[in-house]
This record gives sequence, structure tokens and C-alpha cells, in this order.
Amino acid sequence: MALSQDEVNFLSQKIFEQFVLQFNVFENQKVNVFLPIGKMNEINTQIFIDYFFDKKLKVFAPKIKGDKIISVEIFPDSDFEINNWGIKEPVSNIDSNVDLDYVLAPLLYCDRFGNRVGYGKGFYDSFFSGDFGIHNKIGLNFFFPDQDVADVFESDIALDGLITPYNFIDFNIN
Repeated sequence: MALSQDEVNFLSQKIFEQFVLQFNVFENQKVNVFLPIGKMNEINTQIFIDYFFDKKLKVFAPKIKGDKIISVEIFPDSDFEINNWGIKEPVSNIDSNVDLDYVLAPLLYCDRFGNRVGYGKGFYDSFFSGDFGIHNKIGLNFFFPDQDVADVFESDIALDGLITPYNFIDFNIN
């Protein structure tokens, strides 16, 4: 929250550059990208979305429906609304329910094992354990993990990787 908008944009660009260095995306891959909560100074993911559209990927955004997240395909001309949590979401309610090559997940913090701390509602853990495949669960964060998450539950699903402005951490390396 202490970051200025200029700092958020600068660091978001650095995180995007790390993603491009690590992942070779190609046409028709499917990626779900969170839309940031502006008042929380989350990473500006519009940079990613524009890049994915340019590379002709199929782009999806999360939408909260009841107690779960659905994955809604979005397009450059899609309409959005702000939900009760203050999160920008697609107006459409059509759940794609498709396998995803990448899910770019928001987080407050992530430890060196890929255990993610969000806002405490468990939406992403449920989403990650859905009936469709997710090949790369990637967290985006401004900060490098330096402390372990103490309260990891059996239902928590770890990330596959974390991108910070200056690092990519692969949690699948043994």
C-alpha cells in the first residue's frame, strides 16, 4: 500500500519483463490473468493482457460466482464491472471450464515453497483444484520471499512459480 502509482507501474513492468524472459508463450495458449484491485496497489496486469492479445493467446479473467472463481474468456472489447469486493471482473458469466496453460495469481505474500497468502477467502485454492487442468500456477509479487508461511492448511495449493521484479523462482525444482 505504501508504493506510489509510479512505483507500482515501474515494478509491474519489471515483473512483466521477468515473465517474458521465463516463459515462451505462443498462439492459442490459454492464460487466466487476475485484474488488479486499484486501491490495493496490486500489480498492473494490463501489460500482460495487452501482450497476450498481441501474441494471439486466449485470455481469461477470474470472476467470483458465489463461493468460487470461474474463468471467463475476455477480448479487447469486453465489458467489465466492479464487484462487491472492489475487483474488476468481466460482465459475462460464461465459465470457460477449459485447461489453462498459465494462471497468473495475485497474492499478498508467497514463501520459498510456493505457499501463497491472499486475502483469506480461499478462492484461488478452490480454483486451482477445479475440474480443469492448470499447467503453470504463477504468482506475481513485488517482494522476494524471505519468511515461511506459518499457517499452511491441507486445502492450500502451492504455486508452481513466483515472479518478482528481479527474480523468477521455480518451486517445482527439487
